[in-house]
Amino acid sequence: MDPIQHILQFFEYDQMHPSQAMIGIHFHDLAHEAVKYLPAGPELTVCLRKLLESRDAAMRALVAKTE
Repeated sequence: MDPIQHILQFFEYDQMHPSQAMIGIHFHDLAHEAVKYLPAGPELTVCLRKLLESRDAAMRALVAKTE
């Protein structure tokens, strides 16, 4: 599996809770758009990794307890 496909697998949202999937779908779509329009290479890989980090932070924000 090439590095791009390896990272893209983590953007799947079909196993997420529906409230999480509502957020996850946007990150999934953006990741796939990036792969579609940006040239393959190290910067695309970094882009996808940072996007995955952002998605994870969004998921934590969604489930975080508010004060």
